[in-house]
Amino acid sequence: MAQDMAIRRAGRIPATLRAAAWMIGTLLSFSAMAIGVRELRDTMGTFEVLFFRSLVGLAMVFAIMPRYGGAALRTAKFGLHVVRNLLHFAGQFAWIYAIGLLPLATVFAIEFTTPVWTAVLAAVLLHERLNHGRVVMLVLGLAGVLVILRPGFAIIQPAALVMLAGALAYASTLVATKRLSDTDAPLVVLFYMSAIQLPLGLVPALGQWVAPTLADLPWIFCVGAAGFSAHYCMTRAFRLADAAFVVPFDFLRLPLIAVVGFLFYGEAIELWTIAGAAVIFAGTYYSVRREGRRR
Repeated sequence: MAQDMAIRRAGRIPATLRAAAWMIGTLLSFSAMAIGVRELRDTMGTFEVLFFRSLVGLAMVFAIMPRYGGAALRTAKFGLHVVRNLLHFAGQFAWIYAIGLLPLATVFAIEFTTPVWTAVLAAVLLHERLNHGRVVMLVLGLAGVLVILRPGFAIIQPAALVMLAGALAYASTLVATKRLSDTDAPLVVLFYMSAIQLPLGLVPALGQWVAPTLADLPWIFCVGAAGFSAHYCMTRAFRLADAAFVVPFDFLRLPLIAVVGFLFYGEAIELWTIAGAAVIFAGTYYSVRREGRRR
């Protein structure tokens, strides 16, 4: 009875407002995850952080499994799941590595190039057409990267190049996810993401294992739970509203994390980073709006 009333109340709330609420959850989740990673990187290595992220994520999947049953995890594309998670693991490694060495806002700004690389890879691997909107996104995306890195005017940090490679890995992951979404539910993707990446993080972490302290446990749970909720919230948002509405919310991660970095870690808010991210956002939003009008 209570569940029926909740569903009826949700039905009276406009879909765009519900999508906005889910995207706010996404923003808070990614920010919490970044803080958790920064705290854990002071005491343990990147691979160990990745292992605990997968461990908590897998536990959360098993916690909600009774609602769906074991049959819900069946897939006919296990090989594609393996490829997807090798790429996602590489992207996660680059993200966590960069967070330990770069200002949080810089990491997030470079990560925003993911839609640019996704469009390129989709054209090559899925034979999707690089239309006018996507070409504009590509050009402005590359321009935004140049604004952020300023080659020839500032020393390019190796960690920034690692994060740029991570964004490319994330883009490859999105292309694989697009293939999987035709047959597999989000829960299946989340399960195999945690199950496959668990040993990928554990094996290399054993050589430099640091036993977590009691002070680490809240941050371990924060990283795993926030990573799980970020993907879940974003999936719900995209189901409720068009990408043209959702994408601008995702880019709000940058000013939010810049404020977090300033307040918690004393990181200066660099205008070049904000400007470069704005250029990347302009190209992405133009492409999304153009394709929305075409549909």
